[in-house]
Amino acid sequence: MIHKTDNPILIGAIAPITNPGWIEAGRHLLAGLEFGVSELNNTGGINGRPIELLVRDSAANPQKATDLVDKLIDLGIIAIVGEYHSVVAKAIANRADERNVPFLCTSAVIDNIIEKPSKWIARLPQVQSKGWKIYAEFLTNNKHTNIALATSPSVYWKAGAHILREHFSKQGGSIIEFDTQLITPTDLCDKLNDSSVTALLLLVGYPNPAVSLVKAIRNDSRLEKLLIGAPAGQPEFNGWMSELQANSSAIPFLRYMPEKLNSLGLYVLDKIRKHLGEEPSFVALEGYDAIHILANIMNLNGINRNSIAKSWSQVTTNGTRGEIKLSQNPEMNVWQWQEAPVQVVDRDPLNKNQFRVLYVK
Repeated sequence: MIHKTDNPILIGAIAPITNPGWIEAGRHLLAGLEFGVSELNNTGGINGRPIELLVRDSAANPQKATDLVDKLIDLGIIAIVGEYHSVVAKAIANRADERNVPFLCTSAVIDNIIEKPSKWIARLPQVQSKGWKIYAEFLTNNKHTNIALATSPSVYWKAGAHILREHFSKQGGSIIEFDTQLITPTDLCDKLNDSSVTALLLLVGYPNPAVSLVKAIRNDSRLEKLLIGAPAGQPEFNGWMSELQANSSAIPFLRYMPEKLNSLGLYVLDKIRKHLGEEPSFVALEGYDAIHILANIMNLNGINRNSIAKSWSQVTTNGTRGEIKLSQNPEMNVWQWQEAPVQVVDRDPLNKNQFRVLYVK
């Protein structure tokens, strides 16, 4: 018989909740985390102890996130989950490693989330080098060998550009790059028209400059055949559709979903849809899965930081997007779901609420 207690298990949750963070992503992430926690608590928690999420706002600020890790540790959390922005997740991972606290990153994909091997850090989504390579293959398979990049300064965008350059140089293709801090959308349209590129990829933040760039290109009759791509997934979220309306579709992006969701995934999406009052993104599913991974580990090996860090690979979790098993890759410094799904999709021009799967590997 499980003895119920009011002594909660404290888990820190860090997500972008305010600007300049991607608020919609943060809201979806928290919805998934919170639904996972409520489900577990409704069935007795962990050995009779309820889970309590201590939610904190990163606001996409790495230094703020570092300080939040320290404050959460002082409050007695046994693990940290969350974060969407890669540069912020790197900051959390580094501090969590220094302070010997487990961090399960739900949604940030940059490869080197920490520069040295760490037993404390685990991650759910597919790594950037694999996802963006799949995206590059999609482009070359569709005869896009000369492309342009609209970029903003960021470690994440720089890493993405490097992956693309590596792929296209092997394919005999070419890449030209435009720094959006140095060029207006109108001038960019002129330069694209004068070039031989067939696709422009948005390696920039949302809503701007991404939205203003799409509007400028889609309203320029000279560029009607130019493919706009967004490997980082800006079109996943409902705000993209609200901002761009008719211009929001037919922009391929990376989506971390299987071709077909299992029954658990469909169930969780339905519950979170009702909670949010809008269509959830895959980010909500990542949050839900993360909570259940931690719960499985704590049920197996106890409720303390060290036992969690020792147990990343010891559990298999029935996740919303497939069976989740964490393991180590020699090229990565963290525990990783190596089989995490990734696909290239776009919003259907005939029904912008529907996604068309364009490429899967």
